Amino acid sequence: MDARSPDLTPELSQDLPKDLTQGSAAGWRDDAPATRSLSEVNATVAIPAAGAWWRRLLAFVGPGYMVSVGYMDPGNWATDLAGGSKFGYTLLSVILLSNLMAILLQSLAARLGIVTDRDLAQACRATYSPAVNVLLWLACEAAIIACDLAEVIGTAIALKLLFGIPLIGGALLAALDAFLLLLLMNRGFRFLEAFVMALLAVIAVCFAVQIVAAAPPVADVLHGFLPKTEIFTNSEMLYIAIGIIGATVMPHNLYLHSSIVQTRAYARDDEGRREAIKWATTDSTIALMLALFINAAILVVAAATFHRSGHSDVAEIGQAFELLSPLLGLGIASTLFAVALLASGLNSTVTATLAGQIVMEGFLDLRLPSWARRLLTRGIAIIPVIIVTAIYGERGTADLLVFSQVVLSMQLPFAVIPLVRFVSDRRKMGQFAIPASVAAIAWIVAGVIVILNVKLLVDTLFA
Repeated sequence: MDARSPDLTPELSQDLPKDLTQGSAAGWRDDAPATRSLSEVNATVAIPAAGAWWRRLLAFVGPGYMVSVGYMDPGNWATDLAGGSKFGYTLLSVILLSNLMAILLQSLAARLGIVTDRDLAQACRATYSPAVNVLLWLACEAAIIACDLAEVIGTAIALKLLFGIPLIGGALLAALDAFLLLLLMNRGFRFLEAFVMALLAVIAVCFAVQIVAAAPPVADVLHGFLPKTEIFTNSEMLYIAIGIIGATVMPHNLYLHSSIVQTRAYARDDEGRREAIKWATTDSTIALMLALFINAAILVVAAATFHRSGHSDVAEIGQAFELLSPLLGLGIASTLFAVALLASGLNSTVTATLAGQIVMEGFLDLRLPSWARRLLTRGIAIIPVIIVTAIYGERGTADLLVFSQVVLSMQLPFAVIPLVRFVSDRRKMGQFAIPASVAAIAWIVAGVIVILNVKLLVDTLFA
């Protein structure tokens, strides 16, 4: 069939908003596909029509926490460990800044999905030429592969630390997440959200215990949240800082969030969309504050444990595991660290697989069975990961993890710029287009990301 003009059943056409079928009249290409994002779970989570406000909020709780998974994946661990052990609490300000950027960008992604009934990939396909869309798809796939590199290596390391499974065996086991995703999705999207949130709770508890054991000086921690000019002038510090931004503001999360907010069965009218934007933004903001706590906790534990004791070269997750219990004087500290890492890796690979499906369907409009789509998207990402893991083994895993986060940061402009452009466009968003002041802040964020990446490229090429 022609992917650019798919056949729609009358029932589906009636359910679609007018702007999905009016083409250029609403700012979209006339030949843009009009299929719903993640159609098998789209609008399947009921929203109470009446009752207390907290019941409606609870109905929207879930997508924000699934998105927050990407902000505390094993790639974050590598950059946070490296930053904390080498530079103490200095880079806490970068974690705070990147989290604020994430809250803004994720709220824009949710707004785009709710208002247009398109995810970010579908919006790109409905706006740009085929050649541009292919380039954007390739950039996003590269980001997902980089993300998988971090997640699979992190999961494999955790399995090795906890159970002695060889690294390559752990990487192969991590590839089975596609089947786990299928199982959970078949039970309903709420089951997938509950699974993710349960693992997030495990991570939070593990790091709360370690923070108490590390007992960092409160004044030093608070001072670390103040920005420092040396972050920009010190190339080594800047490299890790950009890695933190890449690890925190993840491009595939923007595609993911714009899709999964549509799983809620809110009224597809102006009032329903307005309320959905409010609750979805509340959900993601609260969830990303949890991500801020986790990321800050990793860096604080590294600074209080390793930097303070003179172990400023700790960047390998395995090194941290071996040193944590002896330095903290808490026998269970290393085990808690590895359990949190395993929960983080498992969560992240599940959500990255779902993001891969959204990206492939949105940009390419592929029509495949659910199991085939997920295996294909997982295969595209996992094969390079297993090859890299087999070649490098345990040597340089920290460098690979940090490098993967820098690659993610390099892909950010290709997701952020289209997103900000779409939500600022009144033809596409109507009355829900963001105000000029918010658009200005969003463009500043996009500009900061581009400038930091250009400086990183210059430093890398001419260092």
